[in-house]
Amino acid sequence: MYLAACVQLRSTADVERNVIEVERLIRRAAGYGASLVATPECTVYLGPWDERARIAESLDGPLASHFGALACSLGIHLLIGSFPERVLSADGSPDLERTYNSSLLFGPDGRLLCSYRKLHLFDVDVPGGVSLQESRTTLPGDEVVTCDTALGTLGLSICYDLRFPELYRALVDRGAELITIPAAFTLDTGKDHWHALVRARAIETQSWVLAPGQWGRHGDQGIRRSYGHSLIVDPWGAVVAECGDGEGLCLAEIRRDRVQAVRRGIPVAQHRRL
Repeated sequence: MYLAACVQLRSTADVERNVIEVERLIRRAAGYGASLVATPECTVYLGPWDERARIAESLDGPLASHFGALACSLGIHLLIGSFPERVLSADGSPDLERTYNSSLLFGPDGRLLCSYRKLHLFDVDVPGGVSLQESRTTLPGDEVVTCDTALGTLGLSICYDLRFPELYRALVDRGAELITIPAAFTLDTGKDHWHALVRARAIETQSWVLAPGQWGRHGDQGIRRSYGHSLIVDPWGAVVAECGDGEGLCLAEIRRDRVQAVRRGIPVAQHRRL
C-alpha cells in the first residue's frame, strides 16, 4: 500500500509560472507522504498551440532534467502528465511547427523510467462548443507504453485517449494495474463525460486510475476553459478522491491487492471472446 496524489493545475503560456506552481504542489504532495505524484496534461505550457514548438525540448533538456532532479530530491515517482517534446526533422534540426505531447515518468532516483507520446489527437468541432485541432501542431505517438516500477506496473495514456477503450485493454494485456490519464478536458465535454469515462476505464480494466486534470481559464483571453475534477478511482470504479475547483491536490491510498481481489471476483480476462 502507498499514497498517490493527483495535482490539479491552471497552466498558462507562462512556463516559468507553471513550473513554480507545479513544483509547489508536488512538494506539498510529497510532504503528505505521497510516493507517486501525477500532474495534468500540458503541465508546463497551456497557451496558443502554434507556439508550443517554441518551448519544446528533448527528454534530456533543462525542463525534463529539472523534474527528474525534483523527483530524486523528494524520493518519489513523478509523472509529468504531458510535456512538449521536441520533434526532429530528417536532417536532425528541430521541427519549428510541431511537437509530441508526451508523458514522462521519473523514478525516485531521478531517472526517466519511461515516456509516452499521446496516440489519439484532439481534433473536434462540437456544435456550439469547443473547436480544436491538435494534429495541426502535434505528431501522434505510435506505441502502447507500460512501465514496471517498485509501485507496480503503470499504464500511460493522455486525455483524449480516454475515449478509446481498446488502448486500455492493451495496457492491461501488458500488465498494467494502475493507469494514468493526465488531462486538460474542456469544460464543455468534461461536465458530461469526464466522470463517466474515467470510471468506465477503471471498471473495464479492473485497475486503479489516476486522472489529474487542468482547471479553469488559461490565460488572459479566457477562451480555453478546463473542467478540472481530478480523480483517483479504484478498480471497482469507486471515486476515492476528487479535486474541486481551483489548483490543488487529491490523495488516496493505493492497495495493489485490491486489483487482484476485483479481478478474481469478476474474471473478465478469462471470459473474453474477442
